Amino acid sequence: MLHKLLKESVYTVVLTGAGMSTESGLSDFRSFQKGLWKHKNPQQIASTYALQHNRTEFIDFYKMRIAALQNCEPHQGHHILAKWEEEGNIQSIITQNVDGFHHQAGSKRVAELHGTLRHIRCQRCHTQYENNLYLLNQYECKCGGFLRPSVVLFGETLPYEAIIEAEKESNQADLFIVLGSSLQVAPANHFPIEAKHTGAKLVIINMEPTDFDEEADIVIQGRQIGEVLKEVDEALHC
Repeated sequence: MLHKLLKESVYTVVLTGAGMSTESGLSDFRSFQKGLWKHKNPQQIASTYALQHNRTEFIDFYKMRIAALQNCEPHQGHHILAKWEEEGNIQSIITQNVDGFHHQAGSKRVAELHGTLRHIRCQRCHTQYENNLYLLNQYECKCGGFLRPSVVLFGETLPYEAIIEAEKESNQADLFIVLGSSLQVAPANHFPIEAKHTGAKLVIINMEPTDFDEEADIVIQGRQIGEVLKEVDEALHC
């Protein structure tokens, strides 16, 4: 059924959440057993407050996350999305993830709502550096400013350009596919409903139910995203 919607669609937009990344081996934030926030208070380690007043734990947390990225890579689902973009089957991706796996897999039109861990930048002059400096215990810019991850911290606003791009894409979509998002976090959870209300078909693929399942035309639960996308890709090209 999903492959038929893709074939019929003129403008398909994909929203990805943490469930897309867990299949690559990364931890999510809110799951009961392994979520990063199960034993940590995000306000203490991933916030503007921590940046200023709890810098040691801030650094340790992001060193851990950057190191985790070094040991993981995009899975087949990321690569299928990149192929679909190249083939014209999807037009853009909106992501809540900061791992950069979509870019690494070859996707080009990606709106990163929460920034990226692919780079770090100077808090003072905004010069950008490779993230491996954190693993080398280098946290100071040549200007003397502190090097921080290029992600959105608690206490910061989301990047304006990414939000505007996501809104524009959602309003253009005639097919909107959600992959691995619990749809609990605004503003990302508004985009599929915006698309639905402007006439798009809505597909939600997630391990667990979401509050928006009743709005969806297709709901797939309890399955690996990579496996589902592989099946759809095979049906598209049979």
